[in-house]
Amino acid sequence: MAENTKTITTNKKAFHEYFVLESFEAGIALFGTEIKSIRNGNVNLKDAWCSIDDGELFIKQMHISPYEFGNIFNKDPIRPRKLLMHRREIMRLLGQVKQQGLTLVPLSLYFKGSIVKVQVGLCKGKKLYDKRADAAKKDAMRNIDRSLKEQNR
Repeated sequence: MAENTKTITTNKKAFHEYFVLESFEAGIALFGTEIKSIRNGNVNLKDAWCSIDDGELFIKQMHISPYEFGNIFNKDPIRPRKLLMHRREIMRLLGQVKQQGLTLVPLSLYFKGSIVKVQVGLCKGKKLYDKRADAAKKDAMRNIDRSLKEQNR
């Protein structure tokens, strides 16, 4: 991401559940009250996922809380939202999802200037032993850092 970006939220669960093979940037079609709610940080990507329907990319189960000062123009918090990418990119992703059994998962939501962007990852699911290996590696690195810190005192 460039220097004029501000991260709104990241999907930490995605990095735990999947190997991220490739990531893409996509715009997102939102309404005014949703933008205001996002600016306040009221968004959750934890259970979100992406699908391709009729050649269009959608993000589903992304929860944007209703704007507290909104009125009848507030939208459903978990409605499907259209992601904006070039058709060639979407068709390439569709081919990889269908043939290789990969998954499209939103990794982060951020402002690029004044525009909201989504980082979509092309992911492969981790097995239980992969998750255990990652946890063991993190634990080992934590122990190494802790012992180095004690030695430097």
